[in-house]
Amino acid sequence: MEKGIAYGVGVGPGDPELMTLKAVRIIRENEIIAFPGTVPEESAAYRIAAQAVPELPNKILLGLNLPMTRDPEVLTDARQKAAETIAAHLDRGRNVVFLTLGDSTIYSTFTYLQTLLQDMGHRTELVNGIPSFCAAAARLNVPLTEDRETLRVIPAWNEESVNLEAPGTYVLMKSGKHLSRVKKESAAAGLSVQGVENCGMPGERVYEKMEEIPENAGYFTLLIGKK
Repeated sequence: MEKGIAYGVGVGPGDPELMTLKAVRIIRENEIIAFPGTVPEESAAYRIAAQAVPELPNKILLGLNLPMTRDPEVLTDARQKAAETIAAHLDRGRNVVFLTLGDSTIYSTFTYLQTLLQDMGHRTELVNGIPSFCAAAARLNVPLTEDRETLRVIPAWNEESVNLEAPGTYVLMKSGKHLSRVKKESAAAGLSVQGVENCGMPGERVYEKMEEIPENAGYFTLLIGKK
């Protein structure tokens, strides 16, 4: 029996109209749709995709326990179990479509499962989506880069400070939990910063200046700084 394929499908940043035609087609063509979280209907990826694919609730929804933690042992165990759950379906010749926010190649949860599944001998495919920072730049109505500017994408959830000294454009992703530090470092580096919170999702807020960004902004707060 031919084994199934595990697809990592990016559903974009939040607006269902920003889902690609390919993402919609892959979801419609397959019956097993996987999500991060034990209750699929509660995941952000489900809420986005269900608006573009009305038949999604009638699919086989596979919730995978992938906790938000930095504990390496917990993460390793959870990812291994999730990969084994997907692999059990692939071994029966059934495809599994894992939905992930934004783009499937940028800080995606599926990346870890992909590696494990490939090590098990399974075939995987990535279906890219619109990255959150591209959607945020469009929402702010500003270009990310011009002429020969350098674009730097930085995971702002890191505990350590980041180097913001070089000229160009900086994307500081998921800044919410470390917003106070990131704002101070951006100001010290002379960055002109704008931001979007929950881009394309309910509760979206647009900040034209760094001074407008509240200290309690949410996890999905993305900053774009220019120098």
